Amino acid sequence: MIDADGSQVGVMNIREALRVAESRGLDLVEVASTASPPVCRITDFDKYRYAQKKKAHDSKRHATASAVKEVKMGALTDKHDVDFKVAHIRRFVGEGQRVKLSVSFRGRQITHPELGRALLDRIVDQVRDVAQPEGSGRMEGRNMSILLTPR
Repeated sequence: MIDADGSQVGVMNIREALRVAESRGLDLVEVASTASPPVCRITDFDKYRYAQKKKAHDSKRHATASAVKEVKMGALTDKHDVDFKVAHIRRFVGEGQRVKLSVSFRGRQITHPELGRALLDRIVDQVRDVAQPEGSGRMEGRNMSILLTPR
């Protein structure tokens, strides 16, 4: 058992620990149930719960989610525009993010999916030194996409 000021009291019976906590007007809180014997602390339960909530919130705040950036282009995008998008992909992958590369087909372009696949393959070859593709390009409606992850 741990006292309200943080000092270790020692091993004691549950009933005796509850009696000590009630005499001080505080609660007996189990802080380590997996320990042998379990560790309890004499404290105000509301303050303890608030501290736990605050600790969980702070740990979530400093964690960064692995976001997926999406780079979109058309099936007939010009070489200069593709080079511009490749620079964006390199920057995103350099920051450790995954990139979803999408090629959209408009109108009758959907009848020529080989144009989109060739564009995807060309871009994947240009960024192969920093990124690796997960699978091959797949159709999702009028879009063909591939996921690139950092090496």
